[in-house]
Amino acid sequence: MKIPAEFDDIRPVADHEIRENFEALLRDRLFMQVMRGFVPWLPKGWIRGFFRLTSWGVNSALGFQKRYMLRIMHLLIRKTTRQLTFDCEALPEKRAGYSFLSNHRDIVLDSAMLDVLLIDAKFPNTVQIAIGDNLLIYPWIKRLVRMNKAFIVHRSLSPKELLTSSRLMSRYMHFVIGTGEDNIWIAQREGRAKDSNDRTQPSVLRMMAMGSDAPPTESLRNMHIVPLTISYEYDPCDYLKAKEFQQKRDQPNFKKTKQDDLDNMRIGIFGKKGRVHYHLSPCIDTWLDEYKDLSAKECFEAVAERIDREIHKGYRLYPGNYVAADLLEESERFADRYSEKEKHTFEQYLQNRLDLIEIENKDEAFLRRCILTMYANPLYNHLKAHE
Repeated sequence: MKIPAEFDDIRPVADHEIRENFEALLRDRLFMQVMRGFVPWLPKGWIRGFFRLTSWGVNSALGFQKRYMLRIMHLLIRKTTRQLTFDCEALPEKRAGYSFLSNHRDIVLDSAMLDVLLIDAKFPNTVQIAIGDNLLIYPWIKRLVRMNKAFIVHRSLSPKELLTSSRLMSRYMHFVIGTGEDNIWIAQREGRAKDSNDRTQPSVLRMMAMGSDAPPTESLRNMHIVPLTISYEYDPCDYLKAKEFQQKRDQPNFKKTKQDDLDNMRIGIFGKKGRVHYHLSPCIDTWLDEYKDLSAKECFEAVAERIDREIHKGYRLYPGNYVAADLLEESERFADRYSEKEKHTFEQYLQNRLDLIEIENKDEAFLRRCILTMYANPLYNHLKAHE
């Protein structure tokens, strides 16, 4: 895929640039420290030598992913999940050229696990991913994610700069999907829904449509959007999200530090997740025409609501979701969906998460409600989507 020069500021590393970027990564001291964390008994020189020795023939981003990232991810999945499952029956044709619009559970792993699942399911390519530049804290992180097909979303811009940046990104996305050679993954909203009340922001759809002069429904059709639902049995960052809720409640101007972002990334990657399920809904091309006569604003809002229903229908629910709802409501409305042992297990898990939170003036009752709400919301939205 030859990428036009206008996208140089945001595009991933091109295939012909993989080798030079790989060498630069191996020379990065902080990256090598991270790598040594996986195999602390090996000297850095040995790790470098292993990568160089095994990198022959890796001349593309997909080749890099299959040679290295796929193996690392399979190891990580075995260590941090009980089970990872994928329902892709809604896409009978396993081809490239889809935009996967997804609820957002983990900063790094949402798209990384999707890559693994697409490769294992014999799709011809993985996904290019939209990632905020606020997460690119170190040069090695930026280099690595760009080698893994990330394109950059610029944050902290003036309204005028943001509009220009959004148009450029949208044109890039239309270019990628238009080639039919690659896929895109993008979150349904900016940042994670910390209460797991997953809602698509119409502004995300508006941005996706900017890259074409066609009417809204036609522009969205050109992106071949597929709603994707990600379900975690346990969210490793749940207690960090609850802590942030109290911090924002107590300090209205609270903002996370770079270290907070790093902690979220680290715990999200290496924390235990239980069972994880990915579910694809049918491509929205099949029903977009129902909204073609609406104004642009009404169209984006209606399509966002329809995508939400698809995402909510796709949740895989676990005993903890039902237990959380009953504990939140102080009822036994869903008692037939879990055993006493499963209830005890979740209650014990909940207390363990609360014990991890270190914060001034710790409000345990508030924090408990926050975590319970995170696990109950997918159930509530799933039930409503099926009404």
